[in-house]
Amino acid sequence: MSIDVGPAGGKREQRVRGGFPTRRAALDGMHELQHAISQGTYVAPSKQTVGEYLEQWLPTARARLRPGAFDACASHVQVYIVPRIGDIALQALTPSRVKALYADLATGGRVRGGGGLSAKTVHNIHRTLSRALADAISDRLLQRNPAERAHHQPASPDMPTWTAQQLRTFLAFATDDRLAALWRLAATTGIRRGELAGLRWRDVDLDRGRVTVVQQRAKGGGTVSMGPTKTRRSRRLVAIDAVTVAALRAHRKAQLEERLLLGRGYHDEDIVFCRIDGQAFHPDRLSQQFKTLVGAAGLPWITLHGLRHTHATLMLQAGVHPKVVQERLGHASIAITLDTYSHAIPAMQEDAAHRLAAIIDSTTDPDAVAGEKPPPGR
Repeated sequence: MSIDVGPAGGKREQRVRGGFPTRRAALDGMHELQHAISQGTYVAPSKQTVGEYLEQWLPTARARLRPGAFDACASHVQVYIVPRIGDIALQALTPSRVKALYADLATGGRVRGGGGLSAKTVHNIHRTLSRALADAISDRLLQRNPAERAHHQPASPDMPTWTAQQLRTFLAFATDDRLAALWRLAATTGIRRGELAGLRWRDVDLDRGRVTVVQQRAKGGGTVSMGPTKTRRSRRLVAIDAVTVAALRAHRKAQLEERLLLGRGYHDEDIVFCRIDGQAFHPDRLSQQFKTLVGAAGLPWITLHGLRHTHATLMLQAGVHPKVVQERLGHASIAITLDTYSHAIPAMQEDAAHRLAAIIDSTTDPDAVAGEKPPPGR
């Protein structure tokens, strides 16, 4: 059969198909093709390979991703995806072949030292491939995304956190550290490492006890620079307590003294937590200094990001509503918060059970305790 697949009113573009066993099969094939054309889902046959497509796709991804996210994306494509399935025709890629790719990465994907990649790393590679293939559908190179259901989000691993007593021990130990205010702010707000490194004094309201997170200092493109927050929801207003406000005031005073000592050698970039000369810290440097302090304090090892997890865990255990925790952390949804900190939920369940039992079994009328009048008829 022969059918015109060109746009209405445009240049004619015919496709010829043969090999149908019967006239009826040929008519069914023609009707299916006509329907795809009318619905805008028709995909012209192509011999383009996965590798050729991804090579063209990467520059378009750069414009949409943060530098650090693009670096990871490019690494996924160039190191893990193309060497394994780059020679396969894009339109011949199947879900089973994609699943085989992920299985290979899980068992032997490490570039150095041998062994497999973690479930989280494989899932991140899956997200990159799935995003690229979704764009191929938009470009009418594919009808379906063979990676769409080929991998599932792995369960969040248990993250090392501190107890309230361990956190108090650390903060007391770090009282005289030059960055004592940073450690306390991280612990009491859950602000991310890059957001702490990019925090400016203009975004801190000490009188009202508020910090506005609007930017971060992040790695990407072989350098470190200021940029937007991780997501749109990461831009947020976070309330801080009176002790943290006092710590920030003391930090500000010490910083002004450093500025006077250095004079013209001081680089005033309005950064809250900066080096002695005023320049912004490399985020990795903050992690290194935190690691040194933790070791000196003799506490169980956690990363600087572990202070964020500790903050969220302690708030949930204290009965703070998950929605409030989500807003403080800047998560895109409450589902992310509950999934990430599911380890804290059992304790909340137990507390809820005891609270309800106390209401039911109390000899005192709970409405009277709350100052409410019982409804008529009681």
